[in-house]
Amino acid sequence: MLTILRDIKVMKNNTDPGDAISSDDSQDSCVLLVDDQPIVAEAIRRILADQKDIVFHYCRDSDKAVNAVIECNPTVILQDLVMPDTDGMTLLSQYRANPKTSSIPVIVLSTKEDPEIKKDAFERDASDYLVKIPDKIELIARIHAHSRSYLAHKQRDEAIVALKKLQEELEEKNAELARLSAYDGLTDIYNRRSFDELLQKEWIRSVREETAIALVLIDIDHFKLFNDNYGHQGGDDCLKKVACKLAETVKRPADFVARYGGEEFAVVLPETDLEGAAEIAEKLCASIEGLGIQHEFSSAADCVTISAGVSIIKPKTKDMAAQLIEDADKALYLAKESGRNQYKIYSEPEG
Repeated sequence: MLTILRDIKVMKNNTDPGDAISSDDSQDSCVLLVDDQPIVAEAIRRILADQKDIVFHYCRDSDKAVNAVIECNPTVILQDLVMPDTDGMTLLSQYRANPKTSSIPVIVLSTKEDPEIKKDAFERDASDYLVKIPDKIELIARIHAHSRSYLAHKQRDEAIVALKKLQEELEEKNAELARLSAYDGLTDIYNRRSFDELLQKEWIRSVREETAIALVLIDIDHFKLFNDNYGHQGGDDCLKKVACKLAETVKRPADFVARYGGEEFAVVLPETDLEGAAEIAEKLCASIEGLGIQHEFSSAADCVTISAGVSIIKPKTKDMAAQLIEDADKALYLAKESGRNQYKIYSEPEG
């Protein structure tokens, strides 16, 4: 039952016509009549009285019509054209201009079968036109038809909105799954799988653009001793700090850091020459030593340090990325054999 209009009330069949007539709001169709004549309201009410699937509301005040529509949310509006204050044509335009009422079907009720009036009504997006008082069978048929169409479109729009929301949620979940599958769960940098994929992409790009690509393989010095003596939690904390510092040290957007495995990390440096790779490797070693993580069981220093192997290749074929890794691994072995806490470079032999 409407509450926004002072004189809206439920009306029984045997009462005088009032300004609002309503029945059970749970039915399929809901009609709001906007007309300043109570006698018309009573006539329409009687026409619809035996229709169990139609709820009838009535508003006699044209200035309150838009609010009445918003409150009772009808599936069809029956709109009189000639009214005091705000006329029916103006109301029709107001319905269409309001997002809350714009799609509700409006059946215009007029005392005249005038083509010019009809033209004006349909130009303002009226849904239908009837001369009052309309025939019962015709009125009920049109109310049912417009209600079905409106509810079908409403359900479609709601389904589209729900589907869009589901798609957005699915995209968010997929993005999160992609992120989880791409990053190492402990260190939150790229994992080995991402390293393999990204290296291959950068390798192909280097082949296409005829540029050099550098790789730095990194190993935390004496990490097993660190883990054995400071515990697995201490080892995990160490890995996180080292990974974070390596990622901070590598600045260019195209460069990336990945956890290669265990206490090993890899840094890929596209479009990087020998001098540039050596500079980055030196910064990486210094940045980890600069963390000052105590490691009294290391022979390289009294804190956590890294050894690094650098390789540089100007790719000539798409199938040679493994050679870059192999060369970096050889250089890493040399760094370890030379006392650790340093880097070594393996460059492609001339010719």
